[in-house]
Amino acid sequence: MPLDKPYKDVPGTTIFDADQSRKGYWLNQFCMSLMKAPNRERFKADERAYLDEWPMTEEQKQAVLARDLNRCIQLGGNIYFLAKIGATDGKSFQQMAGSMTGMSEEEYRDMMIGGGRPSTWTPPAKEQK
Repeated sequence: MPLDKPYKDVPGTTIFDADQSRKGYWLNQFCMSLMKAPNRERFKADERAYLDEWPMTEEQKQAVLARDLNRCIQLGGNIYFLAKIGATDGKSFQQMAGSMTGMSEEEYRDMMIGGGRPSTWTPPAKEQK
């Protein structure tokens, strides 16, 4: 029986919990493999062939090929592991985050310096006893 997850309805947010970790295990293992230079070179030489060495879902592979990091997160990717893809592509974390929000790197930086986006989510009221 799944646990009650009061955080599951945060708009626009995928929480990386145990279920997401299980779902994205091989995706995240692939990402971690990119920490080694020979693996990065093999991936850059033929991305599809390298991805096919991993027992990821086709949907996960397509998300990686498209560099759709938001989709990768929905499919169980952890942003800190996915950062290895960005680093392999020569992108900074700030560039990656900007692309995930539909902003340029500069727009994203300016937004974060300005305090980030306003939250539209409010937690449910606690029951009074």
